Amino acid sequence: MTSFSIFSLRISMGWMFFYAGITKVLNPEWSAAGYLGAAKTFNGFYSFLLQPDILPIINMVNKWGLVLLGASLMLGLFVRFSSVLGILLMALYYVPILVFPHVGTHSYIVDEHIIYAAALLFFASSRVGRIFGIDSKLPKFL
Repeated sequence: MTSFSIFSLRISMGWMFFYAGITKVLNPEWSAAGYLGAAKTFNGFYSFLLQPDILPIINMVNKWGLVLLGASLMLGLFVRFSSVLGILLMALYYVPILVFPHVGTHSYIVDEHIIYAAALLFFASSRVGRIFGIDSKLPKFL
């Protein structure tokens, strides 16, 4: 892959995550309650997250996690770290809609969350933040 194609993929995924998060941040009515409440797999765990003292934390982590993941990818800053956290977030989105082998109403085993997680895995393992990103200015061990 050329540097420009990797950079383009990183920027476009960054924008997608940033936009998904900022629209939630700007909408005071948004809550993860509907998604969590409709969980088909591990519904006990997702019901636990619906508790009134936990749901506000879940909402904040969800909104700002998406915003920060998107910003990290677009800026090329701490891409390895944010990509690993993004993979975890994608897994948490994937599991509640999984009724093996169907995912949601339109997918069989693999849906967009798996594709996003795969791209994030590539980002985490390939140091793509060093390609036209701020990570290139940081020490090599980061």
